[in-house]
Amino acid sequence: MKKNKNKKSIILLAAIVVAVIVLFITFSFFYQNQLQPVSSVSDSRVFTISEGESADTVLSNLKEEGFIKSDFIAKMEMRKQDLSDLKAGSYLLDSSWDTVTILSYMNDSANILAEDQVLITIPEGTWAKDIAELIAAQTNVTADELLALWNDTDFLYEMMDTYEFLDESILNEAYPVKLEGYLYPETYYFYRETTARDVTLRFLEEFNNHYLELKDKFDASAYTPHEIVTMASLIQFESGSLDEMKLIAGVFENRMEQGMMLQASATVCYAMYEFDDITECEANPDYESPYNTYLYPGLPIGPISNPGLHAIEAALEPAETDYLYFVHDIYGTGEAHFAVTYEEHLANVEKYLN
Repeated sequence: MKKNKNKKSIILLAAIVVAVIVLFITFSFFYQNQLQPVSSVSDSRVFTISEGESADTVLSNLKEEGFIKSDFIAKMEMRKQDLSDLKAGSYLLDSSWDTVTILSYMNDSANILAEDQVLITIPEGTWAKDIAELIAAQTNVTADELLALWNDTDFLYEMMDTYEFLDESILNEAYPVKLEGYLYPETYYFYRETTARDVTLRFLEEFNNHYLELKDKFDASAYTPHEIVTMASLIQFESGSLDEMKLIAGVFENRMEQGMMLQASATVCYAMYEFDDITECEANPDYESPYNTYLYPGLPIGPISNPGLHAIEAALEPAETDYLYFVHDIYGTGEAHFAVTYEEHLANVEKYLN
């Protein structure tokens, strides 16, 4: 009887130990998950710690504004790693950073935004002339100064010597803005008192960072970097989803391989350069310009916007597909619908555009 009692006690103890281990492992997984970034997509925004705010308030605000998953777990990690010396001020944080990175960043006063700095977001697919206006609106640099520099031959040759991704392709006299395509879209903070050169170097440095990350793929591509950026600028106009972008890139590549026109209306928009409504682009497929892919085969002569990372990745790695056509559900989800044959494409047009 005593043996049975001891056996039951051992079993009970073992069960308790196993339960504790399972709970510990489960909590550990949960704990680590709660420290991971809120998003895999970069989203830079300013976050401010007011003078005298408690750590609890700061962590609560971080969670509320979508920078961390859990203020409770963040507080535990903050104590564990001695990161409680949060400095008052404004910071440029990113929701793709993990909790420890964010806390560490706000423990360093060198990361506080100065009062003479401004935050400017350049959306993916923005034209160079519009980027110039965004910068001019918040700094002392004028749009004309920026555009003049972006077309300055001496400056461009200097940049070609500095950055591997730039070559003489950018010097085409038909380009409205010769650095179109390379003004990397991102959220930046600039000094209010700055220069056109400093602004431009920020854009090119950011582009170079991503170029170096993807250099093996650039080197392996059958296209030149300039052609990749040109392709990416078309893809950027057509979609915001990486998976969809890769399919669209596959369609463009298939059409070029078969000698078909790309027929991208975005190229007509850029060819026209000035228009009141985007529907004018659709209505002018015969607009004479070397950018117009309804009139000229292959890629347009240069980039038609400044593409983001996903569009560049899609241009480097198009999906392997038989699709030759796509149309967007412009009255619904905006999703692209693909087709192999022209008859299938016409059916999609009838379904999603009429």
